Amino acid sequence: MYDPVRTVDRLAWRDGRLGDGTRAIPEETALALTYNGGTYAVMMGTPQNLDDFAIGFSLSEGIVQAPEEISSLEIVDVDDGIELRMWLAEEKASRLNDRRRHIAGPTGCGLCGIDSIAEAVRPAAIVARGRSFAPRELMTAMASISPLQPINVETRAVHAAAFWTPAAGIVALREDVGRHNALDKLAGVLAQAKVPTSEGAVLLTSRVSVEMVQKTAAIGAPVMVAVSAPTALAVRMAETAGITLVAVARADGFEVFTHQDRITPGTRVQGTAHVA
Repeated sequence: MYDPVRTVDRLAWRDGRLGDGTRAIPEETALALTYNGGTYAVMMGTPQNLDDFAIGFSLSEGIVQAPEEISSLEIVDVDDGIELRMWLAEEKASRLNDRRRHIAGPTGCGLCGIDSIAEAVRPAAIVARGRSFAPRELMTAMASISPLQPINVETRAVHAAAFWTPAAGIVALREDVGRHNALDKLAGVLAQAKVPTSEGAVLLTSRVSVEMVQKTAAIGAPVMVAVSAPTALAVRMAETAGITLVAVARADGFEVFTHQDRITPGTRVQGTAHVA
């Protein structure tokens, strides 16, 4: 199995000087997801928490509805990467053949291999109402992510996806060079632990594109918080899915784009939904 972090030699130019040294960087490898012997997708990702990734990817793609529907999962090193070999019941596997992908996806690609517009913008699941959150709760949640990212502490080069509740704090956190992969890994660990997700929030260290909303909806979290801005399609999808989309979350506050009623009143600034 690959180490998720490698140390490499490098030449650095700093303050007008050249110097030798080393740097810790994240590993990236091809991850082939196979079902009943056939390859469905090949993603580039961080070789860590791969059982979570395989299960979370299967759930977010709608291949299975529960981890128990995967009868076996084997992680196998091959010459140029890692195969995540899963076996499903024959009936489910035969339906899967209709949407089989034979394509290599770039790092964290969330829609690679989709061959129709309708499939790419498929409606997200509708989430439960869940609970409301105070602005300071979400600020505290986002501030708690960084110390819990061991790979990023070493490399400053990977994304994280976490699930947080007011009662428990960070319940689970997963890292990957691909933001979609990190969220799939999070989905996998939450599903295996059967964590109730309607009372918490998904936290992201990345921007929010439409597939990130789709994956969060599949998890069942009513709130998602991200450090960067969302796309317009992501905002429309979150509105339809009933998700409170919070983004541009920085040390001084954040912005609420959809379903603002889940965020208890903060200081209202005219012309924006910025909460401090």
